[in-house]
Amino acid sequence: MTRRSGSPAGQFPDGGRPSDRPLPSVRGHRRAGAVAAVLAVFPGLLATSACGGPAAAGADGGGDYTVMTWSSSGSGAADRHGVTDIAGAIGKTVFKNGLGGRRLKVLTCNEQNTADGASACARQAVDAHVLAVIGSYSQYGDSFMPVLENARIPYLGGFGLSGADFSSPDSYPVAGGTPTLVAGSGRQLAAAGCRNIALIRPDTRAGDTLTRYLSGALQPSGARLTDIKVAEKTTDLSGPAAKAIGDDRTGSCVTNALGPDQTLTLIEAYRRLAPKHTVLASLLGSVQQSVIDATGGENSPLNDSLAVGWYPPEGARVWDDLRATVQSAGDQHIDTSDLGVQNTWVAYQVFLQATQRISAAGQPLTAKTLRAELDSGDSFDTGGTTPRLNWGMTDMLPSAESPRLVNTWVTFQQVKGGRLTEQQRGFSDVRWVLTGGKPPAN
Repeated sequence: MTRRSGSPAGQFPDGGRPSDRPLPSVRGHRRAGAVAAVLAVFPGLLATSACGGPAAAGADGGGDYTVMTWSSSGSGAADRHGVTDIAGAIGKTVFKNGLGGRRLKVLTCNEQNTADGASACARQAVDAHVLAVIGSYSQYGDSFMPVLENARIPYLGGFGLSGADFSSPDSYPVAGGTPTLVAGSGRQLAAAGCRNIALIRPDTRAGDTLTRYLSGALQPSGARLTDIKVAEKTTDLSGPAAKAIGDDRTGSCVTNALGPDQTLTLIEAYRRLAPKHTVLASLLGSVQQSVIDATGGENSPLNDSLAVGWYPPEGARVWDDLRATVQSAGDQHIDTSDLGVQNTWVAYQVFLQATQRISAAGQPLTAKTLRAELDSGDSFDTGGTTPRLNWGMTDMLPSAESPRLVNTWVTFQQVKGGRLTEQQRGFSDVRWVLTGGKPPAN
């Protein structure tokens, strides 16, 4: 099956396409496979446990079902504690009869932003006989994926910071990674009339790939690209900001691919330079609602700036269940606008929908049957947070670099009145950029 046909929409040169479920659609949201809807049919008791505790019996041991979510905490700029916090919040709010008569335990693990830490979390997942590692945030997939592969444990909805996230046969990404965001940013900036574009991005191996995707997205418009690298621990961004702004001509634009902490520093440098003509844009994950609030809300330099995300804006109705889960758990420290939180939420929706189908078919729930369901080619409804997803052969990217990537859709957003809003309704497909093809005809 395929869902790659799109129709022109709005001002965007690559067209764009409304989502499979218009945003924000209350009716579509209520019939979607969100956590609440799935568990109305298939209720569960999710207990949470810190990583390193006693290993729970796996599905093949006749006890509780177990899954794991990991991220870094206490490591600085790479911290994404919200990822494990939302997994814990789901564990606190989903209750009653369990999955197929058993409880589901959510283990969380701090991978400490190190390869050794990520590998240790993976080994603990194996020891706990988990059904899957769900959501999670780590740039060390090349270290932990071999551990999961040896145990045939599916990695569902990882954040996509390493090549293994999009190449391992046991990885099932729900979003398109940073390259998809960069490709989308290129299309958004080209549509905005940008002729000279500066990319401020991490000086890392992953960052090196971003210039290629942005160049591909800009190629049809003929815009010129300047690549500006920033070391991960750099705290003074006045130099990169000044280089990006240059002579501040009309048609000059800056797109930012740094993390939230460095983005805050970059915005302060941008504010001091006070450019009059340069258009600012960011990838969501770099700029999220908390960053806008921290830099002045309605008075933020980010006001009127452009942004590209995997998912709809945080204020969309498709996130109502996420907000309700956070409120029910009483954890007000979870930032529902954080892309890592949203990504993990979407991954859990797919997991719960898959377990529902396996149970309805009368099959035992194991890592093997979960992989089979995910590989079946049947699509998964994520409640309007993405177009329908499936990991069948027809939807995976025809790419040796990222063959497991299936979601090449992005949302175009803009900061208005201190809030992220839709600039264009629905999703736009940038698959042609990632495959080196030609843009669709208007």
